[in-house]
Amino acid sequence: MIAQTAVTAGLAWWVAQHVAGHTLPFFAPVAAIITLGISFGQRLRRAVEVAIGVAVGVGVGDLWRVFFGTGFWQIMVVCALAMSLASLLGAGQLMIIQSGVQSIVVTVLATDLGYGVNRWLDAVIGCGLALAVATIAPGSPLRKPEVVAARVLTETGRALHAAAAALRTLDSEAADAVLTQARAGEESLAQLDQATTEGLAVVRASPFRRRQLGHVTALADLFDPLDHASRNLRVLARRCTIAAWRGEQVPEAYVGLLDDLAEICAFMAEELQAHRLPEAARDRLRRLGERSAHLELSNTISAVVILAQVRSMTTDLLELTGMSYEEARELIPEMD
Repeated sequence: MIAQTAVTAGLAWWVAQHVAGHTLPFFAPVAAIITLGISFGQRLRRAVEVAIGVAVGVGVGDLWRVFFGTGFWQIMVVCALAMSLASLLGAGQLMIIQSGVQSIVVTVLATDLGYGVNRWLDAVIGCGLALAVATIAPGSPLRKPEVVAARVLTETGRALHAAAAALRTLDSEAADAVLTQARAGEESLAQLDQATTEGLAVVRASPFRRRQLGHVTALADLFDPLDHASRNLRVLARRCTIAAWRGEQVPEAYVGLLDDLAEICAFMAEELQAHRLPEAARDRLRRLGERSAHLELSNTISAVVILAQVRSMTTDLLELTGMSYEEARELIPEMD
């Protein structure tokens, strides 16, 4: 991203200076940097907002300077006028800011009427080059969803292992740590959502990446079941803290399911890191679901809830193997 932005900024300066003939086209690289931004999503929208915002600011600033000159009160009024006009046009935040900034720059620095036009042309050159260079997208935003999804699964597996250990020893402090760990997964899920959004933006904007649209879309489909699994993990972790605090012994068969599910999570994370959807985990998850259906129900509510959450998480993880929710639910038999 940094290399792409730096190269585009240099190209924008060169084109504006040597092709358009502008003496000091400093806004061309600035517009390119703003368009490329710090994320891959919404680049076209940013380019349009920059171009229109600059046009509005330049127009208002040029007219204001001709009739009212330059000064502290002129700057206040021209900034308010330009931003208000952009707002009335239904502009986004970036367009409104650009309108205000450019109106001030033109009012203060312009030496003739052509200055504002040249500045707008610099913005168009920078935005256009940025969009052109953006089609040569790097592969990092396409790999990132796999990396983040694998991290979510790895963290889930560690939390399940820790939960099993806390239940065996009835260690309330360890159980509390599991709950904290489970809640921390929300940050990774937010990163996954952003990563999949950017990955989809890249393959849709770049003709050189279109063939990877199916794979990136499949990765984007991982978010919902991972989100559901994370929510079920938090419920399970809360019940573990209650069981440990009350000293309620959870059946070893239930605790064993936690360890087995943790191992499957680790395996699925390895599959994603190897650039494969975790379809190979489907049979292991199905067998775990069948085993959970034949266990004797405990006489404590905490143990029953833990068992129920394990079964729910198994369904969620089956969806990660490419199944629909209905298909995954059918593979988990009802309790005997």
